[in-house]
Amino acid sequence: MTIFEELKWRGLIKDISNPDLEEKLNKGGLTFYIGTDPTADSMHLGHLSSFLISVRLKKAGHNPILLVGGATGRIGDPRPTTEREMKTIEEIEKNIKGLTKQANDLFGFKVVNNYDWSKDINFIDFLRDYGKYFNVNYMLDKDIIRRRLETGITYTEFSYMIMQALDFLHLYETENCTLQVAGSDQWGNITAGIDLIRKKTGKEAYGFTMPLVTDKAGNKFGKSEGNALWLDKTKTSSYKLYQYLINSEDDSVINYLKVFTFLSVEEIETLEKSNQEHPEERKAHKALAREVITFLHGEEEYTKAVNLSEVLFTENFKDLTSAEIKEIFDEKLIVPAQTTNLVDLVIEVGAAKSKREAREFITGNAIKINGEKINDVDYILKDTDFIDNTYVIVKRGKKNYYVGKRS
Repeated sequence: MTIFEELKWRGLIKDISNPDLEEKLNKGGLTFYIGTDPTADSMHLGHLSSFLISVRLKKAGHNPILLVGGATGRIGDPRPTTEREMKTIEEIEKNIKGLTKQANDLFGFKVVNNYDWSKDINFIDFLRDYGKYFNVNYMLDKDIIRRRLETGITYTEFSYMIMQALDFLHLYETENCTLQVAGSDQWGNITAGIDLIRKKTGKEAYGFTMPLVTDKAGNKFGKSEGNALWLDKTKTSSYKLYQYLINSEDDSVINYLKVFTFLSVEEIETLEKSNQEHPEERKAHKALAREVITFLHGEEEYTKAVNLSEVLFTENFKDLTSAEIKEIFDEKLIVPAQTTNLVDLVIEVGAAKSKREAREFITGNAIKINGEKINDVDYILKDTDFIDNTYVIVKRGKKNYYVGKRS
């Protein structure tokens, strides 16, 4: 299977700029770039598919460059509905450092910053040397611009396309970079760069996009969507990433295996068959979690995530540390626990709205404390009921967890 055929099989190619690109990808030797703006100090799961495409291309003999948008990040690309909030220069610099380190640690790619060649271009040169090559009607016809015309778009956002095209031209001239790879929402910007290179040099450059990876609600993974799963384990723990992946929708898990792992065609097809014949075994989901977390965080973090998940399943909470409790349970579930009276505690952590409701839950065997069912409405918590002398875990029913933290 050629690299182009593999990318197609994995569902990683949506648009290509020129049919000749298939042969060039299969031959090897292209220098290509992917870009990301420094809107955060870590990449998220939405970035991972494009970065893994870059790893696949590198293994096929191509040369990757990661562009971090120190310049484009100062203005922000157009969002579909509203203008992007501008970051401070300090935030941008901090985020660039984080992304550069992460790219080096995870992927080993060469990293460039478009601020390095953009900062010295004055406005007159910008208009004279680049602006004259862009037809406004052509720019207005781009999807992301068209969607913003009714609500309004600023000149700053409108100029983003030219800046990204300038990046492609610069890398073409200085690095012999002839290919840009990005998500499908960047297609207009890619083709603008290809057109600029053709008009300025008379030479051909190429681009292809991949479909955006979406969550079970159909939203793309990302910070602006509010569902970011960060690749930095200090921002999204291995456990939380494990929980998301292991609970992926059955309809999505095979696609995620193709996009987010290096498992072979044969391995994925075997897992797909298992998923169809024995869905209760969840082999595909387990393989997805294992491959992604091991790649990002290592075998030790994967094992830890599995063990913490087993603790949640068995409710054997007594030996957990405070750090592990904070890793397992969302911070919003952890509230101050000022009382040791069970009825009041159930209300305090949010498991009941009133004393009457709390008593009903307790006498109805619906309340567990640290995994143990308690039906005594007069129960008073002892020091030994607080895990690591700090936390008490209240469970109501089958899935509702609450955590009290005493000072």
